[in-house]
Amino acid sequence: MNRGFSKTPITVAVAAALGAAFISTAPGAASAAKTPGTYVSGDFHNHTTCSDGSISMQKLVKKATDKQDTPWGLDWFVQAGHGGNGNRNCTLVEDDSLSTPAYPYVDGQGPTTTWAASISAANVKGNAPNGGAALSTQSNPSMWRWQSIQEYQYPLMEYLNAYKNLPLFMGMESVVAGHEHTSMSVITGQMPSVIDGAKLPTTPGYTAVGNATALSQWSYCFDRADTDWSHGNTAIGGTGNNWDCSVPGSLNSTSSDWNATAAKLKGASGDLGHTKTLEGLKWMNAYHPDAGYYVPAHLERAGPFNPTGNNGFNIEHLRDFNNTAPMVAFGFETQPGHGASDQRGEYTIRRNNINGVRYDSVGGTTFGGTGVYGAIIGGVWDALLGEGRNWWFFASSDWHNRGSFGPDDRRSTQDFYPGEYQRDFVMVRNGKDKLRPQTIVDGLRSGNSFVASGQLIDRLAFVACIGNPAAHGRSDQAVESLTVNAAFANTDVDFEGCATMGEKLVVPKGSDVVVAVVVRDPKGTNYSPYSFDNPSLLQVGIHQYLNAPVLDHVDVIRGMVTSVPKQPSDMDYAGPWPDDWLNFNANPQVQPSLAGVPAAAKNPTAAVIKTFNNATWETIKRDPEFKAMVFRIPAAQDSQYVRLRGTNLPPLVPFETDANGNPLADLWTNAAAVNFKTSSSIEFQAGYFLRIPCTTSGCPDHLPVVNGQKMVAYDVAAWSDLWFYSNPIYIEVQGSTPVAGVE
Repeated sequence: MNRGFSKTPITVAVAAALGAAFISTAPGAASAAKTPGTYVSGDFHNHTTCSDGSISMQKLVKKATDKQDTPWGLDWFVQAGHGGNGNRNCTLVEDDSLSTPAYPYVDGQGPTTTWAASISAANVKGNAPNGGAALSTQSNPSMWRWQSIQEYQYPLMEYLNAYKNLPLFMGMESVVAGHEHTSMSVITGQMPSVIDGAKLPTTPGYTAVGNATALSQWSYCFDRADTDWSHGNTAIGGTGNNWDCSVPGSLNSTSSDWNATAAKLKGASGDLGHTKTLEGLKWMNAYHPDAGYYVPAHLERAGPFNPTGNNGFNIEHLRDFNNTAPMVAFGFETQPGHGASDQRGEYTIRRNNINGVRYDSVGGTTFGGTGVYGAIIGGVWDALLGEGRNWWFFASSDWHNRGSFGPDDRRSTQDFYPGEYQRDFVMVRNGKDKLRPQTIVDGLRSGNSFVASGQLIDRLAFVACIGNPAAHGRSDQAVESLTVNAAFANTDVDFEGCATMGEKLVVPKGSDVVVAVVVRDPKGTNYSPYSFDNPSLLQVGIHQYLNAPVLDHVDVIRGMVTSVPKQPSDMDYAGPWPDDWLNFNANPQVQPSLAGVPAAAKNPTAAVIKTFNNATWETIKRDPEFKAMVFRIPAAQDSQYVRLRGTNLPPLVPFETDANGNPLADLWTNAAAVNFKTSSSIEFQAGYFLRIPCTTSGCPDHLPVVNGQKMVAYDVAAWSDLWFYSNPIYIEVQGSTPVAGVE
């Protein structure tokens, strides 16, 4: 794949061309408020053997960032396993090829070696769950994540950051009290600049200069799977961190849910768990407001919220998070990992047992690899954007393993490596400095980011500028020129009178708004190992190699901002997405209706307002990989937002897209059986739902066979069906609803 780019600047000539008739503020004057930056790609949700992954930290860092042996190398990387505990030492490497001077390969030991067999059980701190005996007295103890992060994983990550000169830091996939999982971190103390150019050891052992103590404390205090009562010490009553989990302004020890021995809330499940989770956000907001992020992961997977258990997230919980700590809880990971699984994203019907009743993953499955909250126009994401919230769309690899294949095989029946398939492209404003955790987290928080799967696009410039209703032609061309130059430079348009993703443009009522979009559809091959024709496209007579996708079209989606962020007292604050929303006995070519979705979880004003394709976008002559699109929103009267999505699939691809180009349920490429009977369903055998044949030579042998025919599933399904999503640009019309959640 062609990954290079031209550093063409946004020129003074183009700026001047905008003119006073077009820009509402000083014409030709570039804003000095923003530090320069570029879009860089990364991943913040993945696993090693310290939780339930299959490989070491060193191997995962190499796979995720290397640009030679694994050429999908990311620009930044956060290692983030589950909270709780584990008995394997992920800092040990698989073989000598991964050795470094400070962390060499040890013959006979590797990442599945236990802590007891590598550092000795006597060095494992804390207590057995719920006030049990000191772990150091056990023969094969599991180490709490707070200790593994603080004493083992962070020092290794700091060393690799310095040794490889890579922007690496530690995060966690929290096991969420009252819910399922969240990708998060507190970066305070991590990767101080003094490690730059520091003299590194040439023999085994490394003493960290920085620390991940803040993240470790959060893990002890607020992760549902951490039931240690030791205060982060050697044992209850021992020495060490002496953590207290009190939160300023909260009940703390006066709460009936407070565990005095552990100095933290019990928050075991349901409503009490949700309360504990909000306390964790308050803690981050109080002590580390600029250093934390909290992004619910694969949030539709575990079904609706269970007030007596630990399942999913309804829209009211997302509102609670954002209301409590908008600088920390600013989005969701609605495009999950596990893209090659036999249940894409590990979502499916009847997946979850809630009090003896089987519930679907919310929405029943993914849609083009994205969960229902983000994939369905007018659904949960649009409901949150319709309140003017800073609530952004993210994706992850959720790497664990290759399923039935080894970690070095390019085929997969489970996961893709970080950067191999999905990646977050984030504007990081680091100026002349190197990438650092703080600027990366600031970039995530800004909403100036987009997500792409399968390398469908790798550049996006997306801008809205104030227009003059009397001006035509030239002003559109000037905004397009700004946007083209930004795309070539892999940056955004930083210009007065213009806004980009995650920002708002304030315009006088009645003003035109000019919107320009430039994407790069990179030529050559992507990272798919398969070069046969895309079997989904073959259904409609299109011959396109699976490893050479072509962008088919880009949709512009608009929704109106109709309120300020809702509060719990509002009637339409809460409401679960309906179970059985996906009627798999209905016409599979029709996306289900929003009619049964509660008002709290939808925004009926959201719709596609423009679609661009090869016939309507402009191919840039100096590099045909770049496609430019420009249009006007005339005489804006009401506050609104615009966002983008795009795909390699045209409308009406059987079992993939509907007549309007919307993604259809991925159920039809899910190979797994659905084995749970209820009063309204039958037991489905493996392969029952498969509908797309794989007929060309090269279709791999691991594809399921139905009636003698190989069928599209697993990694082939993922590589066939590619999407990108942008975060929104807000347009606040003066005198209309304010966009209160975004500066």
